[in-house]
Amino acid sequence: MDSQPPSQIKHVSNTLHFLSEYSDIIIGTIFGALAFYFHLSHSPYLSVISAAIAIGAFSITVAEIAEILAERLEEPYASFVLTFSAVAVEIILLFMIVKEGVHNPAALETVKGGIISAVIVDMNVLLGLAVFIGGLSYKEQEHNEDTSSTYTTILLVASSALLVPSILNYTEDTATLFTASVMIAIVLLVFYIAIFIFQTRTHSHFFKATAKSRLFRLKKRLGEEEEEEENYLFDRLNNIGNFIAIFVFIFVIGLLAELFATDGMPIAREMGISTGLAGLIIAIIAVAPEIMTANKAARDDEIQRVINIAMGASTVSIMLTVPILMGLAYVNGIHLTLDFNAFQVGALILTIILAWKTTDDGETNYFEGISHLMFFVGYAIIATLYH
Repeated sequence: MDSQPPSQIKHVSNTLHFLSEYSDIIIGTIFGALAFYFHLSHSPYLSVISAAIAIGAFSITVAEIAEILAERLEEPYASFVLTFSAVAVEIILLFMIVKEGVHNPAALETVKGGIISAVIVDMNVLLGLAVFIGGLSYKEQEHNEDTSSTYTTILLVASSALLVPSILNYTEDTATLFTASVMIAIVLLVFYIAIFIFQTRTHSHFFKATAKSRLFRLKKRLGEEEEEEENYLFDRLNNIGNFIAIFVFIFVIGLLAELFATDGMPIAREMGISTGLAGLIIAIIAVAPEIMTANKAARDDEIQRVINIAMGASTVSIMLTVPILMGLAYVNGIHLTLDFNAFQVGALILTIILAWKTTDDGETNYFEGISHLMFFVGYAIIATLYH
């Protein structure tokens, strides 16, 4: 049997390489088109499934572009790019659910569940899985303990602030509750501005890898063979081009998120899915690309980046997502209040305490990763059954 000519083999090889490199964009495009088709065909179940897959695929693309930008920037700006790109997807998804609150009050409870679940997933699934995977390759991984100490302090203060409207919910009327929620949202926003200055100007060294972990990775890199030049489109684009690409993909995700919310909320109500579980599903879809990025960083012994992503995203999820969602809701004539239930606030505070205990010594191991994953399993069970 005659062998295939070299040109044909090369063509097949190039095709397979292209499909592999751009599989997320291809999958997102196909399922995005299917989502719109099923929506117009009044097939909500298929529409929601297709939209979720498309959102997940395009979110991976956003995460990959953000990672390219992060590699070109120094900490803490590198992690800022990664966290903001993921939180943008989270805000879009939750805002589309907020808009459903005009017709379905349960939608606002789903949004609250999504806000808390985003932090739970970041701090337990993302951090836990990455620490576990990294711990299997390296007995211990070292990070800057000032990073985790600062973030856990910030998150504890933010969580305490959320207790204010939650407590007032038991004693005050709706108007007072909304006023308190607005005041807390403003406090969180002002606090975040102070944090941003602290992180990028006065104490940026708190969020960088320690000398020991940097030296370890440097020795590892020097022992590796030099990689071939990348042909990935976004590797060849400059920073401005990549930022534009991120905004384009986030815009597409926004369109798909509207389909997901419009068709998904009636299905959730029909199936009796709890608002906590619905919020958890939304959080997992939004955070999934970050989880992949963090796992890759952990395998490369970049546990500092994992800490920055997990805790940085959690900080942004509370301190920026909350004010932005409240503002967007108000513009659309919806009063979103911050009266989280006892289960949500309790799980949030316990998560922060657990993260503090597992990261306060500046070292992580696989057992600490398992601890976070077990906490998440317990949270997921309660979220599923709690109504």
